[in-house]
Amino acid sequence: MTQPLPPIPEDVLTGDLAEGAARLRVATAIYPLDAVYAAAFAFLDRCWLVIDQVEDHYLVTLAPKPNEGEAPDEETLAAMAGEFANELLAAAWRQRLTTSNRATIELVTQTAFMGAAGPPSLDELEEFDFSEEPFEDPLGIAESWEERYGKKAKKDAAPEGESE
Repeated sequence: MTQPLPPIPEDVLTGDLAEGAARLRVATAIYPLDAVYAAAFAFLDRCWLVIDQVEDHYLVTLAPKPNEGEAPDEETLAAMAGEFANELLAAAWRQRLTTSNRATIELVTQTAFMGAAGPPSLDELEEFDFSEEPFEDPLGIAESWEERYGKKAKKDAAPEGESE
């Protein structure tokens, strides 16, 4: 017996519940394959998944792993299909953010690797120009601790009340 899922725009995502599995049709124009894989990965611990591509959509079948011999009911399958749709949306959004921010991610990663390479060599320090004037600091936030508070003098005198 097949029961339709709650309404989802048919050109984006459709599905049905049959034979103990939830089947979803995912539009390839909206969701990239990497997003489908990422969403499927989140369900590997509790479902068997099959992903097929048919014309302009992916067919994703979610079959719950057996739980003490109990067959999943339609409510459980519908909830699982809804969770998959939510995870698919989140995965597509994460992929879109990654794609649009690729240059920034690469720059941060490159900078981290350069910092992990260690301090500059003596040859690099010889080439560095130390004659530049220090930058302006109108708020005074670039002062060192010693400049701001000074070094504490050591107390050489004996404490009061004690005689030598």
